[in-house]
Amino acid sequence: QAPLLESGGGLVQPGGSLRLSCLASGSTSNSYHLGWFRQAPGKDREFVAVLSRTSHTYYGDSVKGRFSISRGDVKNTVYLQMNTLKPEDTAVYYCAAGRAVLSSIRDPNMYTSWGQGTQVTVSS
Repeated sequence: QAPLLESGGGLVQPGGSLRLSCLASGSTSNSYHLGWFRQAPGKDREFVAVLSRTSHTYYGDSVKGRFSISRGDVKNTVYLQMNTLKPEDTAVYYCAAGRAVLSSIRDPNMYTSWGQGTQVTVSS
């Protein structure tokens, strides 16, 4: 069983907002980077955002200024707040945990645990 569980996806109109949640197991959340990736049909998995073990945040260029990753008040929860959504944000969003060095923190191959994914569809 994967130690990560996403929720919060759905259908939203362009310009709207959604918040995704990732519940991590205790052993995962304490010493791992927790990140979000997405994959659209026919495309490679794309880095979205990560909250590092030292609580620094990093974002993909396509979402910078619109998306925000944060740790929740509920223990072991990480959120992805998505604002000003665009049709090109449509994808399956995955939560991931890993211990990559910072130079590889955007590389999905460096993450060892993945959630099952949650669909986000941006359409009018």
